[in-house]
Amino acid sequence: MSARTAIVLGAALAALAVILGAFGAHALKERLVESGSLESWHTAVRFQMWHALALILLGAVQRGRESVGAAGWCFLAGAVLFSGSLYGLCLDGPGQVLGPITPLGGVLLIAGWVLFAWRAARD
Repeated sequence: MSARTAIVLGAALAALAVILGAFGAHALKERLVESGSLESWHTAVRFQMWHALALILLGAVQRGRESVGAAGWCFLAGAVLFSGSLYGLCLDGPGQVLGPITPLGGVLLIAGWVLFAWRAARD
């Protein structure tokens, strides 16, 4: 992934986090409170936003290089899998399918940070 692509995808992921945060706080609030999933929705939004910002930062610090490396893909895939599975679970999606995806997304997010640190230490 190029630095420009990382920044663009990070900005899009951040915009979507704001939209989903507002949607959860307003349109879905009653449903999420009744099901006890409001905090999980907030967790999904927070992790999505933090990793959107991580993608933007990664793109900014790697600007002018050929690629941001595997860290960018880990941040993107991790945010989609982690936050996406939490959104699905909050909306009563199939737990037996979505439940195992959440930790996989978390592992990818951790891998993204480790790869980011490793690349920063090398450069």
